[in-house]
Amino acid sequence: VQLQASGGGLVQPGGSLRLSCAVSRFTLDDDYAIGWFRQVPGKGREGVSCITSDGRTYYADSVKGRFTISSDHAKNMVYLQMDSLEPEDTAVYYCAAVRLWVAGVEPLNKDEYDDWGQGTQVTVSS
Repeated sequence: VQLQASGGGLVQPGGSLRLSCAVSRFTLDDDYAIGWFRQVPGKGREGVSCITSDGRTYYADSVKGRFTISSDHAKNMVYLQMDSLEPEDTAVYYCAAVRLWVAGVEPLNKDEYDDWGQGTQVTVSS
């Protein structure tokens, strides 16, 4: 599975960005999950959001109500719409894949994920 994240940039507090994750060599019709994670220097990788093949979504408490994850099966794309951005959202954002989603998988646990894309920098600053 190959994943490529894009869409990061510099935005002012309160602004919005949409991150995209292109998924290749993998069909988004199987029992999968795609997650978004973020990392700042000196800290571990934090789970942000996840979407499963049947459309279930999960969010970290810190982004609930501000971020929205979605997928486009026809394009093999997963998106993360980020609104009301805060300086604390500044991080490198990564998308990752769980190739086989089964009961008991923790959706925001990075250790559950099999494949990772490169990161995209998001900076929220005035």
